[in-house]
Amino acid sequence: MERERIRPAVTADVPAVKAVTDAAYRPYIERIGVVPQPMEADHAANVAAGRVFVTEEPGTGLAGPVGLVVLEAHADHLFLDSIAVHPDAHGGGVGRRLLRFVDAHARALGLPEVRLYTNAMMWENQEIYPRYGYEVVARRVDGPYDRVHYRKRLL
Repeated sequence: MERERIRPAVTADVPAVKAVTDAAYRPYIERIGVVPQPMEADHAANVAAGRVFVTEEPGTGLAGPVGLVVLEAHADHLFLDSIAVHPDAHGGGVGRRLLRFVDAHARALGLPEVRLYTNAMMWENQEIYPRYGYEVVARRVDGPYDRVHYRKRLL
């Protein structure tokens, strides 16, 4: 079911990918004191590389993609670089469907785990990820970003 709703982004989706990412991460700018890295990503390059998957959700009142993930496959894991849901689509299960898609995608690629990190000041994420099977493996400062690293073993 998730695979039917979530599809690879195409060039025409780039403006929506930027808009959803900006809307999702903008509230964190003041809290963390810097622009979150996903807002500065080269969305066109990520889409062209096949790293972005989007979902359009009927009933949200929004046209076009309302959620997305940016993924990068490595030899031993799938890296979830970014997950974003438009604030107007919060509470409808979009994020949950995207996280299930990430797991399914990793399994389809034969990868045993998913890794991600979130800013330490994004408290909401630190409550969400453990509920979906992610465990904290490290906390590191990378330039202006204080990051909590997670992994989820799938196999």
